[in-house]
Formats: sequence, structure tokens, C-alpha cells
Amino acid sequence: MHDNLKNHLCEILKRYRDMGISRQIDYEKFYLYSIIAHSTAIEGSTVTEIEAQLLFDEGITSNKRSLIEQQMNLDLKRAYDYGREWIKAHETITVNWLKKLSAMVMANTGNEYHTIEGDFSSAQGDLRKLNVTAGVGGRSYMSYLKVPTKLQEFCEELNRRRKTVDVNDIPAVYELSFWAHYELVTIHPWADGNGRMSRLLMNLIQMEYNVLPSKVKKEDKAKYIQALVDAREDDNIELFINCMAEIHCHHMVIDINSYIRSTGIKVVDKPTIAKEMAEKWSIKPVLADKMADILVFLADKEFSTSVAISQEVGMPATTVKRYLRQLVGMGYVAAHGANRNRTYNIV
Repeated sequence: MHDNLKNHLCEILKRYRDMGISRQIDYEKFYLYSIIAHSTAIEGSTVTEIEAQLLFDEGITSNKRSLIEQQMNLDLKRAYDYGREWIKAHETITVNWLKKLSAMVMANTGNEYHTIEGDFSSAQGDLRKLNVTAGVGGRSYMSYLKVPTKLQEFCEELNRRRKTVDVNDIPAVYELSFWAHYELVTIHPWADGNGRMSRLLMNLIQMEYNVLPSKVKKEDKAKYIQALVDAREDDNIELFINCMAEIHCHHMVIDINSYIRSTGIKVVDKPTIAKEMAEKWSIKPVLADKMADILVFLADKEFSTSVAISQEVGMPATTVKRYLRQLVGMGYVAAHGANRNRTYNIV
């Protein structure tokens, strides 16, 4: 993870903690439900967060969703419940433990396979005895013959890293969890459920060291999958680690902005921020005042465009774009996308 991203991650996490977002009633429960609903959505489930909440808390099923989709969510919740209690003891992660966890993930949706190498069941957590590819025409994962040895080596390396990671170095903890995610999904030990298992293991490592677990939402799927593909093709895991860190920061910013809107917190005091910019960056007060107007407008928005900002603050679009470039350079604003699709939010 590059240094700027590490600093960005730490700054957003500090703001997240300082605002007390995670201290809300039932926050941990609902955050976990969100993780589960989105992890299954990556795999095709259409169960919403609200439907998942009703399913988990009240046992209320939805006649709009298939039984398989709902079982997928229930299975994953049981795996998370078991895993997060187990990981607190800092026990050694073994191949058998991963197989047990996989059996929970696939308990009601796994399949029986019959191959020339023998029968196996993904519902039992059995390692695959066939070769698989990443979709139609996709790159093949490693031979199933190599899986047992590679999985054992992975467990040994993971346990070594768990013992040596500096628990006070938050970016290092996230890097460890993202590394584990990438390595496990690359080995692809099972015929089904590898994505859910890799995200589950990532989250459990984050829970082990008490950092905010990462979500991968349905809307992140294209970026997330592409990062996996690019990292494998370039043999550069940093591409995936940076992508995961960016996704995590992105969702924390959304949570922060949602919390701000719900509580009415005033986050940008125009005179204070204008004075800060003028003094810190040697900007003329009149210019700092105009850029502060942009920050005030962005303060309660998840994202906005230069056109919307221009209309609101009464400045020409070209002027707004110039000011936004400066605000991004100074670290007050983050830009996402390119050209006409570019959006901005408060950092």
C-alpha cells in the first residue's frame, strides 16, 4: 500500500472513530449484516440488507427471493458468527479449520461432485478434485493436484505473518488481511464459495486485530474483480491491496457523510477553513473564501459534480474545476472517475 493511501486510510479511520459512528446502538450487528448481504450479492444473491436483517433477526423470509439466495445468506452468517468467536483466541489457522469454515459457508447450497479422481462435496468443505477457470474463457486456476500443498503453505505463511504483524500499525493489519484474501482466492481451494471464503477470512483477520472490517459491495464488483485479474496477470499483489484499501476508504467516507446528515453535524466552518487555507497554503483570502464555499457545499454530500457545484455556488464551471484541482492537491477534496463522470467529495 503506497504511503499516501496509508495516510488517507489512517485519517479517515481516525475521523470515523472520533465521530463515534461505531458506538451507535446495534452498530456492530447491522454492519455485519451489511457485510454478509453484500458478500452474497457479489455471488448473485438479490437479498437486500433489510431483507437480510429480517431473515437473521426474525426468521422472516421473502417471497421475492429464492430459497437458495436466503440459505446462502444464513449459511454465511453462521460462518461469520462461528469465525469471529474462534479468531478471538488467536488460534493457529489450519487447512482443516478452513475446510470446516467452508463447509459452513456452503452448508445448504453446496454440490456433490463425481470425478475420475473421486467424489467430493463442497457442502462438506472438501477441496476440489477438478480444475476450474475464472469464467468462460478466463484464466485457469492452479491444478487441483497442487491445492493441498499450496493451502498448507498458505496457512503456515499466514500464521507466521499473524505472529509478526505490528498490531498498532493499522495499514499493516489491513495489508495482511488483503494479502490473505488474495492468496486464498488465487489458490481457489474449493469448487464453490471461494470468493465468500476469501472475504470472510479477510474480515476475520481484521476482527482479530480490532480494525473496522472491509465491505465489498455489489457496486464494487467490477472494480474488485478487475483488480484481482490485473494483480494475477501482472504478478503484482499491490494492485489488489491498493484497490481494497481504496474501496474501504470510499465506504467509510459514505458512512461518515450519512452519519453527518442524520445528526446534523456541522463539519465545515467556513471562516475557520478559509483562514487555514490562506495561512497554510499562502492563498489570497478572497480566493480561500471562494474555495471554502465549495467545501461547505460538499460537506453534506456523498459526492457531487463540478456542474452541480457551479450551479450552487454561482461560479463559472471552468473556475470551479480549477479550484477543485487545487483542493484535491491540498488534500481537502478527493476526485473519483474521469472527465464527464468525475465526482468529488470531502476528504
